[in-house]
Amino acid sequence: MITLIPDNQRRTLDELGDRLDLEVGDVTAKRSAYWLMLLLSATIAVAGVISDSTATVIGAMIVAPLSTPILGIGLGIVTGRAGAVGRSLLYVLVSAIAVVALGALIAQLLPNPTNVLTNSQVTGRTSPTLMDLLAAIATGFAGSIAIARRDVGDVLPGVAIAISLVPPLGVVGVCLGSGAPSLAAGALVLFLSNMLALVTACTMVLMLAGYSRDAAETPGTVRRTRAYLAIAAASVVVAVPMVLNSLSSLWASQVRDATEQWLSGTPSAEVGTVTVQSNTVLVDVTSPADLPPIADLQSSVDGIVPWNPAVVVQHTVGQRVEADP
Repeated sequence: MITLIPDNQRRTLDELGDRLDLEVGDVTAKRSAYWLMLLLSATIAVAGVISDSTATVIGAMIVAPLSTPILGIGLGIVTGRAGAVGRSLLYVLVSAIAVVALGALIAQLLPNPTNVLTNSQVTGRTSPTLMDLLAAIATGFAGSIAIARRDVGDVLPGVAIAISLVPPLGVVGVCLGSGAPSLAAGALVLFLSNMLALVTACTMVLMLAGYSRDAAETPGTVRRTRAYLAIAAASVVVAVPMVLNSLSSLWASQVRDATEQWLSGTPSAEVGTVTVQSNTVLVDVTSPADLPPIADLQSSVDGIVPWNPAVVVQHTVGQRVEADP
C-alpha cells in the first residue's frame, strides 16, 4: 500500500516552517538568497523567451525560488496562521511585479519587440488549456509531497521545471512591453493557474499528512474556512478562460478538418492557420486554383461552433516552382 507521508520520513512542522516561511529563522540570509535568485531567474527567463531558447527557459525554471512562498501560502492555510499566509502572498505579489517589470523593460530595449510575439516560447504560454491545469495540479502534488518528505527532496528540480512559474511572468512582461496586452493576459492566466494548483495541492497534502493537528497544539491559529472559499473562487475564475481556450482549440481542429474536406477537390490546396475568434473564424488557405464556394465551408462551421461565427478565408495564391534537373 502506498503511504503518502511515512512517519519516519515526515518533516516536522517546524522544519516545514523553516523551509517555506521566509520570515522565520535566518531572515537576512533567506531574503538575500531569495531576491538574488529571483532576479537572476527572471533575467534568464526573459532572455530565453526573447531568444526562443527552450534550454535557457528550463534553466530559469530550475533557478527560480518562487515556489517557496507559494508553498508557504499552503502551509499557512493548513496551520491556520493568517500572518504567514499574508507574508507569503506579499512575497508572491512583489515577485510577480518585479519579473513582469523586468520583462517589459527588456522588451523596450529590443529594436523590434513585436517580432518576439511569434516565437514558440510566447505562443506556447498565452493560450493555456485544461491540460495545462491538469499538469499543474499533478506537479503541485509532487512538489508538496517532496517538500513534506525527507527521502524525495531530490525530485524538486523536476517539479520546478514542470510547474513553470517565472517564465509565464516573463512572457507577461515581454508581451506588455511589446504592446500585446491580450497575450499578456493569457500568460498571466497560466501563471495564476500554476500558482493556485500548487497552493491547492499543498493544502490537501499537508492536511492529509496531519500538519493541521500539529498546528492545533500551538497558539495563534485561526479558522481556515475563508481561505478554502477564496481558493475555490479563484480556481473557478482562472478555470473559465482555460475552458474557453480548450474549446477554441478543439473547434479550431474540427474546422481545420472541415476545411480540408472542403478543399478535397482543389489541387495543391493547403490549409494554414485556423483561428476561432469571438465572432469570426479565420482560415488561411494557400492554393494556386480558385476555391470552392465559401458558403459550403460556412455551413460546415455552423455545425461545429455553437454561435455560428462568420468564416473569413484568407486565400494566398501559391505556385510550386521546381529547378530543372
